Amino acid sequence: MTSVCETGRHRTHDVYEAQCPCRAMLDLLANKWSALAIGALEDGPLRFGELRRRLQGVSPKVLTQTLRRLEEHGILDRVVYPAVPLHVEYSLSELGMSAAVPLAAVRDWVEQNIDKTSGPPKP
Repeated sequence: MTSVCETGRHRTHDVYEAQCPCRAMLDLLANKWSALAIGALEDGPLRFGELRRRLQGVSPKVLTQTLRRLEEHGILDRVVYPAVPLHVEYSLSELGMSAAVPLAAVRDWVEQNIDKTSGPPKP
């Protein structure tokens, strides 16, 4: 059983426990746009517009929310370069690079097995 110390941090983590902080990270990484943004940044930094073009179908609002959440959790870094207009680049942090490995495997699995699933694929 997972126990919580006085600081509120778990001594051990069990994602199946209702109060485990792992669930927030799992929710973030299991999000379609998060997984795709992380994948798009695997090859290096991108600006917002480049990310939006790469992630076809994402709205500016959803991409902004996704990038903010990933930055808040330490998955990506946001660098603002002073220029007119401002130049902002997003890149994976060390933590983000480690998250990219299993997410790439999931993306690969989906692409290789989508035709084997029952029901029509959703656009």
